[in-house]
Amino acid sequence: MIQLIDVHKSYQLHSTEVPVLKEITLTIDKGEFVSIMGPSGSGKSTLMNIIGLLDKITSGIYKLNRQDVSFSDDFELASFRKRYIGFVFQQFQLLPRLNALANVELPLIYAGEKKRTRLEKAHAALEKVGLAERKSHYPNQLSGGQKQRVAIARAIVHQPEVILADEPTGSLDSKTGEQIMELLTLLNKEGKTIVLITHEKEVASRAFRQIYLRDGEVVEDRRNTTI
Repeated sequence: MIQLIDVHKSYQLHSTEVPVLKEITLTIDKGEFVSIMGPSGSGKSTLMNIIGLLDKITSGIYKLNRQDVSFSDDFELASFRKRYIGFVFQQFQLLPRLNALANVELPLIYAGEKKRTRLEKAHAALEKVGLAERKSHYPNQLSGGQKQRVAIARAIVHQPEVILADEPTGSLDSKTGEQIMELLTLLNKEGKTIVLITHEKEVASRAFRQIYLRDGEVVEDRRNTTI
């Protein structure tokens, strides 16, 4: 599903090239649940942005669903994102002036779907995360856990194959965070490929595979044999 081969990423700082990712080679198969960990500055957020087609590699090869997207243009990248990827963020990124249903509906508007279809799919996605009865509530009327559930509904409404979750429990208490992890685990059991960025070992341990980054390199890639 996701294949990175000798991927490098550098940024230009004045006249200096600053390397962020070095020789990243890894494969994430369809249906895997993978966590990516590393200290601040390890490159994990940059790696997530590359996997999510929000940033481009400097060199190497990136294949998504067997298609080489290494140096696709912005229009092509946007098309691949709409087709394959759903995002879940730590701070939810819900629009405060839209209710839950309208927030979930947004990706379908960008995709050009008809209103009736959008509303049906958005309602079904909210029902999936247990929030159909809150569809008319605005973000400021929801708890942190409910906001994250709405964000997950928005991520899955267009039926992506990959869900990228960036610190999805980072703003939540431990009980609510556990509920969010249970929901991500359920989505994985239904066939979604989950890539989870986290700094919490307990959260990372819920994945079937843990990848550790340090100084822009993969230093460990191991399977969780306790699950």
